[in-house]
Amino acid sequence: MRVPMHAMAVESFVMMLRNLLGILDKGEAHARAKGFDPAVLVNARLAPDMFPLFKQVQFVCHGAEDCAARLMGKEAPRLTAGEETLEALKERITRAIARLEAAPAAAFEGAEERDISVPLGDELVLELKGVAYLKDWAIPHFYFHLVTAYDILRHNGVELGKPDYVAGLVGAIRKRGGAGAQA
Repeated sequence: MRVPMHAMAVESFVMMLRNLLGILDKGEAHARAKGFDPAVLVNARLAPDMFPLFKQVQFVCHGAEDCAARLMGKEAPRLTAGEETLEALKERITRAIARLEAAPAAAFEGAEERDISVPLGDELVLELKGVAYLKDWAIPHFYFHLVTAYDILRHNGVELGKPDYVAGLVGAIRKRGGAGAQA
């Protein structure tokens, strides 16, 4: 069976990155409505030993771009830092979406069998074929950090629900029989 690598590595990530933009917008609106600086949310964590929201968003964006680059046989981008405001995080997400959307489907030809090598610190390396890398490494890491970002905001009182998380699919949800979308 042929795996639709471009659809899995680009189209799915783009939809969820767009949802993350909406989630961050709700976080910002919540902070303003409650009268506190949105930077409080940017630096919030679920637990003391976990990364704050801004790092989770950076990891989501980098993970998507890194995955696409590796599957296309290109050099993986470096993880950059610096976005520590909601506005800067949203700009980073927008740039990641643009880069992913610029990745042509043809560049993913043969990606299923492409050898992928990911350094893990100074002494370890992860070595997988493209399809295993995508399904067993890149997708789980992308969603881990995405869900953690969602959870940080939810934990801090932002009114979020499943429709925010799967916002790209809300239009496909209908009453049985096909009439009328539900949120």
